[in-house]
Amino acid sequence: MKVTVVGAGNVGATCADVLAHREIANEIVLLDIKEGVAEGKALDIWQTAPINLYDSRTVGVTSDYAKTAGSEVVVITSGLPRKPGMSRDDLIATNAGIVKSVTEEVVKHSPDAIIIIVSNPLDVMTYVAHVTSGKSRNHVIGMAGILDTARYRAFLAEALNVSPKDIQALLMGGHGDTMVPLPRYTTVGGIPVTQLIDSDKLEAIVQRTKTGGGELVKLMGTSAWYAPGAAAAQMVEAIVRDQKRVFPVCVKLEGEYGIDDCYLGAPVVLGRGGVERLIEVDLDEDEKQLLATSRKHVREVMEAYDKMN
Repeated sequence: MKVTVVGAGNVGATCADVLAHREIANEIVLLDIKEGVAEGKALDIWQTAPINLYDSRTVGVTSDYAKTAGSEVVVITSGLPRKPGMSRDDLIATNAGIVKSVTEEVVKHSPDAIIIIVSNPLDVMTYVAHVTSGKSRNHVIGMAGILDTARYRAFLAEALNVSPKDIQALLMGGHGDTMVPLPRYTTVGGIPVTQLIDSDKLEAIVQRTKTGGGELVKLMGTSAWYAPGAAAAQMVEAIVRDQKRVFPVCVKLEGEYGIDDCYLGAPVVLGRGGVERLIEVDLDEDEKQLLATSRKHVREVMEAYDKMN
């Protein structure tokens, strides 16, 4: 069992570290274009195995995709991180080229792999990887919803002074300011969150969630990595262990929610086959309008990429 993480920056290395600690695969390959970085981080992770008592082996390589051959899942984190004042959309020109070239190598060496995109702007990078790979929509997905719901749940747990373990939530739409948190589908120990918090406080949390990535960029001067890396690892685990987890992921919509040919966050069943089922939840008129706005924004960036090509 082999899993590859392309990009040994903060997000990729965190993802590989979580995968190793959870013993998701026998071998975890970490690949980067910068000489020695992946090798060093993989070796550092491997040296925690005797301390944290796990057997997964991490191997680092520089631009040698032959070492990734036969991977069941490949996580692509490659690309420039966001800097202060930079939107995800500003990254499109550079990161699209990177994701395209990486995807070509992945497909060549691991033709049956399920691909998970973490690179930003995420929805459009998922589009780039899907078109480049020629795979079905079930096998090329983006990591966004798990991260966004994690932020949402963390903020709620803090506000309500409860365990984040007991909070379940759903978000849809694009990964960014036009994401669509759904308080109607948010519960705390099975109790609707609307019964536990004032509407103005809930709205403030929703707004903070929408700009959660930007908040961290302002604080640190670069993108987050612990939560994104762990979120990607959770997706890998659901696939490799065939867990049938219900997660919001970025996936190509083909008529669901009245939207066609657009890559947006939506709830799916994630298992060995990748996206095994796309779930359509009932949305009220306000939620439909928010999703339509999100779709419009993502389509604009998709079209910008198309014009570049």
